[in-house]
Amino acid sequence: MVIAYTPGRDPIQSSQSPAGLARTDNPAPFTSAAKTFLRVPFDAMREQYASAVRAGLIECSLLASARFERKLGELERVALGPWARGL
Repeated sequence: MVIAYTPGRDPIQSSQSPAGLARTDNPAPFTSAAKTFLRVPFDAMREQYASAVRAGLIECSLLASARFERKLGELERVALGPWARGL
């Protein structure tokens, strides 16, 4: 954090770095974007499964759907670790 001093006043905290670039003290937007990006392949697999069921290539079964989701959820947790969705 850069502190600018003005005579006769309290130091003012500046939101810019010495090079004039804005600081990024909050990494939350970057973390959120990274999580979203890493989850895309798993969302695509879920969509492909749903499309195959709608097209009649896979039988419409609640048990089969639950098995698929459980296996895909395990794969996602293994692949992404703490960044995996809490399904």
